[in-house]
Amino acid sequence: MPPPEPLKPTEAELAILRVLWDRGPSTVREVTEALAAERGTGYTTALKLLQIMSEKGLVVRNESAKSHVYSPSVPAEVTQKHLVADLLDKAFGGSAQKLVMQALSSTRASREELAEIRRLLDQLDTPGGT
Repeated sequence: MPPPEPLKPTEAELAILRVLWDRGPSTVREVTEALAAERGTGYTTALKLLQIMSEKGLVVRNESAKSHVYSPSVPAEVTQKHLVADLLDKAFGGSAQKLVMQALSSTRASREELAEIRRLLDQLDTPGGT
């Protein structure tokens, strides 16, 4: 039996996941406060999205306290890896070079980011590299 298809969160769901990845387990109120300035998300919208995300398996709900606490079901890196693989396949025909070239030409990378990219490339280029 093939592995299940990875879940692909919507843009709004990703915004909530970013809050949970950054802040850790949070209540609906805490998620709403984090998103209010950025997206103008209200309490009932955040609650409904978190309920849907719980049903989809994107978040886990802890009901032991008065206010339910939500946590992401998978780490950010796992979700990012699935999203990048999907983008790589759909938009760049599987070409990592085209993806990287487009990413670097679209947004100015900082010196620190470029140094980290160079370190990663050097690591991948050595025998036994990841």
